[in-house]
Amino acid sequence: MLKIRSLSLSLAIAGLLAACGSEQSDVAIDVSTDQVAADFVLLGGEIATVDPELGIVQALAVAGYQVAAVGTDEEMSAYIGPGTEVIELDGRFVMPGFIEGHGHFLSFGESLRILDLSEVREWDDVVRMVAVAADKAQPGEWVTGHGWHQDKWDSVPDDAVEGVPVNNSLSAVSRDNPVRLTHASGHAYFVNDAALETAAIDKDTPDPRGGTIVRDADGEATGMLRETARNLVDDAQRRHVADMSPAEREALDRERVRLASERALRSGVTSFQDAGERTRNFIDDIEFLKMLEAEGELPLRLYMMERGLPVEMLDDALPVLKALPEDNDFLTVRSIKKQIDGALGAHGAWLLEPYEDLPDSDGLVLETVEDIEATAEHAARHGYQLNTHAIGDRAVREVLDLYERVWDRLDIDGSELRWRIEHAQHIVPEDVPRFGELGVIASIQAVHGTSDGPWIPTRLGEERAEVTSQPWRDLFETGAVVTNGTDVPVERIDPIASFYASVSRRMVNGEQFYPEHVMTREEALMTYTINNAWAAFEEDLKGSLTPGKYADFVVLSQNLLTVAEEQIPATEVELTFVGGELRYQRDGGIPSR
Repeated sequence: MLKIRSLSLSLAIAGLLAACGSEQSDVAIDVSTDQVAADFVLLGGEIATVDPELGIVQALAVAGYQVAAVGTDEEMSAYIGPGTEVIELDGRFVMPGFIEGHGHFLSFGESLRILDLSEVREWDDVVRMVAVAADKAQPGEWVTGHGWHQDKWDSVPDDAVEGVPVNNSLSAVSRDNPVRLTHASGHAYFVNDAALETAAIDKDTPDPRGGTIVRDADGEATGMLRETARNLVDDAQRRHVADMSPAEREALDRERVRLASERALRSGVTSFQDAGERTRNFIDDIEFLKMLEAEGELPLRLYMMERGLPVEMLDDALPVLKALPEDNDFLTVRSIKKQIDGALGAHGAWLLEPYEDLPDSDGLVLETVEDIEATAEHAARHGYQLNTHAIGDRAVREVLDLYERVWDRLDIDGSELRWRIEHAQHIVPEDVPRFGELGVIASIQAVHGTSDGPWIPTRLGEERAEVTSQPWRDLFETGAVVTNGTDVPVERIDPIASFYASVSRRMVNGEQFYPEHVMTREEALMTYTINNAWAAFEEDLKGSLTPGKYADFVVLSQNLLTVAEEQIPATEVELTFVGGELRYQRDGGIPSR
């Protein structure tokens, strides 16, 4: 039974229609013997079913965890029985729940526990925040933060190396506590001397394959660690975590799940496609999440991508790990995540030509083509989806090439596997049609375009940036399936902001980021609903409000399809339902009656 306490604004919740005093109590209810009354019915709304045969409807009925029916208010009255709750929408907008197409769930939860550096605009502000945290920490305890980006600061110190400060001031405010600050992209760390010492990084430490220890003119580490160089610090932190008891670690992970879930549901996200946790043990994570699902402690649906298992383990592990949906499932495992390059912001994206602002580098290769190709063969044989991180134009081409080679070698129709390229941010024009031709999904995060847009030309040069940067219009028109997400915690988990970025490509400075590639509103809605469902083999379960699918939907304060474009960011999530259960309601209250 739907449990609604008090709601906000003027969205009226009618109790039982038979209740004394209801203006609808005089309506005759005739529920046929072969038709079960709904648990609750939504009336008087603008409901985008995202089903081309159903379109926009007024009303929706929910029975159990499924959509029972959609149609007019009059048609849905047949589903109202003595125990049915009725929600009067008063014209509000309803749509399938947002599906986060690419994020990092447990990392997201962790980011909500640590220093948030996403809004700082000066290095000195970072130092001050770390100083406060270090003062509160126990000796030897790690101080961590996330979200800084040097290209979004108003200025950098004069002694910066490759556009990033040296760590002297950071080390001065935290001498006894190792500090690890994760770049907004997630592809670089900035650490203090205590962290360098704990990780045994000194002047003689070589750069690992696929990573860079940034050094000053004297060869000393500045504190900036790109891509795989982060592993040296991660290893040191893992040793610290190993000292925690199993109960302490479980409590910490439960908190991460709780924090991530609460924030996601508040944002209207009902399903979350997890693109892997770089530093965690995937098998342990899945066992933990299975335990939470069995306890009923997963409040939203997770689609997990395996990440980090050695190739030689895959044949044994993949059949055991696979978990396909049954009934009202909250955990699915059927995909593998690989990563061929890094991020553009950290000069890690693999490019066909060198960086404009770092001409001695064309990026970094994090996992070799050979390793990814070997993984691809295992994935194909076990019926697993393969999702490969590729941001630079060279990385995108290499992944398209290797996908095609594997399919040809195995003599299979690769489109049936629904393999994906995660991010697909920079694509040369000749490679764009290959997505549609091969059936490779472009898993994009629209908000990256508008967030990164102001500084992308400094990395690539204006001409190359314009030609290659996030060509969504061309992807659609050449037949590609395009999906959407936020890459949280790289960006905020705000699908409405990403929807706005999709249809406007408007940056924070008010300018548009190559506006010829904007999506229509209908396209943007599909990228966040049915396309994401299709990209996870779940289009028969979710992504539209088709009768028989999961009752995963959100009530919004404005119609995303018709409200003035500049008003889209002001849209608020009023209610979030997962499997017919109310999981979030906005504070402030629509009074019940």
